Amino acid sequence: MLTREPYQGGARKLVLAFDVGTTYSGVSYCILDPGEVPQIHSVARYPAQDHVGGHFKIPSILYYDQGHNVRAVGAEALQESVVEKAMDQQWIKLTWWKMHMRPKHLAAAHISDSDIPPLPQELTSTRVLADFMAYLFRCAQTYIEEAHVSGRSLFASSGRKIDFVLSHPNGWEGPQQSQIRQAAVLAGLIPDTPEGQARVRLVTEGEASLHFCISNMLASDSFSRVVIEKPGFDLKASKMTDAGVIIVDAGGGTIDLSAYASTGSPLSFEEIAPTECSYYPLGSVFVTRRASTMIKGYGSRFGATDYVDQMTAAFDQEAKIRFRGVDEPTYVKFGTIRDTELSHNIRNGRLKLQGQDVAQLFRPSIQSTIDAIDKQRVASNSHILFVFLVGGFAMSDYVFSELQAHLSANGLILSRPRSDTGKAVAEGAASFYVDHLVSTRVSRFTYGIDCNTPFDKKNRQHALRRHNMYTQVSGVQVIQNVFSIILHKATRVSETQEYRRSYWMTSVKRTGLLSLNQKILAHRGDAPAPSFTDEDRGALSTACTVYADTSKFARLLQARSGPSSTYYELKFDIVLLFGLTELQAQISWIENVSPVIRIV
Repeated sequence: MLTREPYQGGARKLVLAFDVGTTYSGVSYCILDPGEVPQIHSVARYPAQDHVGGHFKIPSILYYDQGHNVRAVGAEALQESVVEKAMDQQWIKLTWWKMHMRPKHLAAAHISDSDIPPLPQELTSTRVLADFMAYLFRCAQTYIEEAHVSGRSLFASSGRKIDFVLSHPNGWEGPQQSQIRQAAVLAGLIPDTPEGQARVRLVTEGEASLHFCISNMLASDSFSRVVIEKPGFDLKASKMTDAGVIIVDAGGGTIDLSAYASTGSPLSFEEIAPTECSYYPLGSVFVTRRASTMIKGYGSRFGATDYVDQMTAAFDQEAKIRFRGVDEPTYVKFGTIRDTELSHNIRNGRLKLQGQDVAQLFRPSIQSTIDAIDKQRVASNSHILFVFLVGGFAMSDYVFSELQAHLSANGLILSRPRSDTGKAVAEGAASFYVDHLVSTRVSRFTYGIDCNTPFDKKNRQHALRRHNMYTQVSGVQVIQNVFSIILHKATRVSETQEYRRSYWMTSVKRTGLLSLNQKILAHRGDAPAPSFTDEDRGALSTACTVYADTSKFARLLQARSGPSSTYYELKFDIVLLFGLTELQAQISWIENVSPVIRIV
């Protein structure tokens, strides 16, 4: 385990880390007492939980009534009495709802909303997330109050000072992060104020998993025995000195990949490649979906929706994890012992699936994961030796063995935690808050803005765009639609490092410069970023929008003489900070000789 220093804060604090997954979710927490060494715990008891998804997780399921009020959540939604009541009163069951929040571009383009159970028009994914997080908070409070002698006083004293760490897939960006923060407000976790938002920290699932692996795998005896003879591994310091590691977080809806290497300090790591987030056909939900399609296609008299739903649920909860390989059949329980149809391998309420057929359900996910790992290896700037597999899908011995066969043939060592891999993200998110092990990250995209630039007749690209040239009030000839790059893709960025470029705006009136509203664009294509925003449009999208009130500054501007009229000019900088898991954008300018910064 990691050796932590005693907490140096001046007051007691509670940190809650939420892992809201496509299929299962959980909560971990840390009680920070001044002078005490922090310890991370997981909520291990939930209402109506009976080993559903393990002790530490509950299914990400909600029931809403026809008035869109929450009626049942998590393991409670699987109780027979609740299911019966839901049918009688026509409650709305929501599963896989998190996938409605996914980015709709590139990696997510292979899956459409029609592939996911729909949301009622009156419910947004942000609202559902808020309701689910509110439930997780209540469960966490109940558990902590019951599990710790000082639990009740802890919540009473913490009041509105609880800090939250909320994890999300690697591929989620500004719009999704904004939805998460909005959901935290709707859930009543924080007030919608700058002080309230400061109590929320977002972390990618990949980085959270790294923290979990460092604590639970690098220091474990079994891992040490495997790597002790490998060059470049310092067992005493428990660090990788010359070899990198890829974290594969295999979840329900996505598989996230992140690559890291030690900076030379046993408690400091850096990203060595842009993170990856893959959707279709990787996540475990797609294995279940393929199983449902196969079962429907059998043509059995048990092909009615209710029977198929029972079989699919049984496959998802038991058979999928227990499957070992092509040499043994898999049995899916449903109905009663009187349900038999020998012509379709159904006997006494059990459907027999041949091993080779089940293996085909896994094949697209396994092959896509292998391809994603190979892609991450190529993108990494350090030699990759280790691959750590975490997440709910990592519990599958078949997935692990298939990945191990490929990776070992390529000289890679595949490992997974001995403890419940399903709690890796939640515990890792809490460790991210406490230990903060990653000091440098790699930008996933190229970021910049759409602007004008002075016309250069010697520039061939400018000459080709002479038709887009016009003369500003200042008399300067400019061309439009320039993609002005502020931060390039695959740039290593420390937490305190700024990337900035200077710009200016002109107007014949001061009122035209009272505010700035600038979109930050991200180029997500594999090809080099274009010079102009009307090129490669499909790979350019808005990452965020930064706004600043410049009215005070504008009123101080002095009029300038132009060719035909006077005008006003406002000079400012766009500043990007990418050292944390959230992109931060700022507008900065000099006002009365002092710099002024407005942060979004």
